[in-house]
Amino acid sequence: MKKPFKALPMLLAALSLCSMLACTKEGSYITVPTKTSDTTKTVTPPVTTPVQDSFQLRDTGITIVTLSKAVGNMKQYLQYIPAGYNEKKTYKWPIVFFLHGTGEIGNDANVLRNVGLPKVSAGKQFIIIAPQCTANWWNLDALQTFYLSMIKQYHIDSSRIYLTGLSMGGMQTWDWAIDKPAQFAAIVPISANGDTSKVKVLKNLPVWVFHNADDPTVSVWGDRLMVDALKNAGGNVKYTENATGGHDAWDKAYAMPELYTWLLAQKKP
Repeated sequence: MKKPFKALPMLLAALSLCSMLACTKEGSYITVPTKTSDTTKTVTPPVTTPVQDSFQLRDTGITIVTLSKAVGNMKQYLQYIPAGYNEKKTYKWPIVFFLHGTGEIGNDANVLRNVGLPKVSAGKQFIIIAPQCTANWWNLDALQTFYLSMIKQYHIDSSRIYLTGLSMGGMQTWDWAIDKPAQFAAIVPISANGDTSKVKVLKNLPVWVFHNADDPTVSVWGDRLMVDALKNAGGNVKYTENATGGHDAWDKAYAMPELYTWLLAQKKP
């Protein structure tokens, strides 16, 4: 009778060990769960979806945009897009909102091409957005809704958002800034007037005011009083008054290179 194979216990031990270990392709070992309650899980690396750039290509220069739905008494607006806008996809541009006067009320924003800021837009290194009022007067709530829509659509520097306007638009510039004093980095009201009892809220906002002394349409005293009230409140205000020129103080103002040097140097904190 043959004797039991002495190596059998060692073989059984080795097989038991192999049941607890599994080889990787590289030859190292990983532990295999032995409890019936344990389960192995295949971990799938998360799929990283590239962030889509919301940048929209725009026609450079001046174009007229018709809103898909009227905002208050606004149906169209003029946009000016600087050269280089489509190439500089990571650059954030300054933006200026321009408000026209009563002479441009209507339903064809093309009339804005030759008025005020749009008239001298060529070569400017900032975006211009100029809505057209279709009737009556500027509507503050509608303007604010329009503004919130515009700042989402353009590649802009949120610390350099500016507001300017002439005559009716200059008055609305005062009113809008007083209503939303933290919204703009600087304002430029021209040939206008405003509420002196409320202007103190603009004491921390850079302001440059223009008016002609012989203005027969909107008395120069309107802006003089606003400037004095703002100065008395400790405001940061500049005032340029020409002796002559009638109601049109804007052609001279918008033709001044130093206006844009000053304007673009202003930033919100």
